[in-house]
Amino acid sequence: MYSSVNTIWVLLGAALVFFMQAGFAMCEAGFTRAKNTGNILMKNLMDFCIGTPIFWLLGFGLMFGSAGALIGGFDPFVRGDYSAILPEGVPFFAFFIFQTVFCATAATIVSGAMAERTKFISYCIYSLLISAVVYPISGHWIWGGGWLSQLGFHDFAGSTAVHMVGGVASLIGAKILGPRIGKYDRDGKPRAILGHNLSIAALGVFVLWFCWFGFNGCSTVSMTGDDTLVAAGSIFVTTNMSAAVACVTTMLFT
Repeated sequence: MYSSVNTIWVLLGAALVFFMQAGFAMCEAGFTRAKNTGNILMKNLMDFCIGTPIFWLLGFGLMFGSAGALIGGFDPFVRGDYSAILPEGVPFFAFFIFQTVFCATAATIVSGAMAERTKFISYCIYSLLISAVVYPISGHWIWGGGWLSQLGFHDFAGSTAVHMVGGVASLIGAKILGPRIGKYDRDGKPRAILGHNLSIAALGVFVLWFCWFGFNGCSTVSMTGDDTLVAAGSIFVTTNMSAAVACVTTMLFT
């Protein structure tokens, strides 16, 4: 009934995507000032700690329920039958944890964009809302059989469902909050606000790079069949090449 290799692949991906929380925490803490380290670390921790039970209580049903084109269904504690959407040979709970860590990643993107100017309790409320409503409903449109999916929209590993949702939320939050105090002088020229620990920031970058192989590669949710094996290898190569070339390009510009 179940495939050992497919299940292990999905669980490996879930573990790697979870470890991205550590990468984000290290990267953001290193690039911010020492006085805000505790704040930024706690935000990255609570993204996952709040998002996990909220996605279980409300988010998963809204995302993968079959109620309609705009919204899934209300299924607290995930008691419904989701066999129709499960990857081949993968049990439900393996798929559930894989989706949970994707939800947490969408939420944690915002912590860096709003760093050093967000109250902790306000951020916790935001984290709850994006995990309960924002990510699941938009995710339903794309991955849950909603209206975008019905139009033929395809998102393989979350560039829209995860990263654009987190990016748009970040842009809105940054726009509301405005720049950090001291970021611009009287003439409007930007000032560099230096991070306090480049070693930790660099470690965070490498952790994120490593974990992205799981985020993208394991989104095949299968390792069965020659075509899937070739695709997984290609995805790893593309993921690595994208990061490397983007880094070189950024270095040339800066």
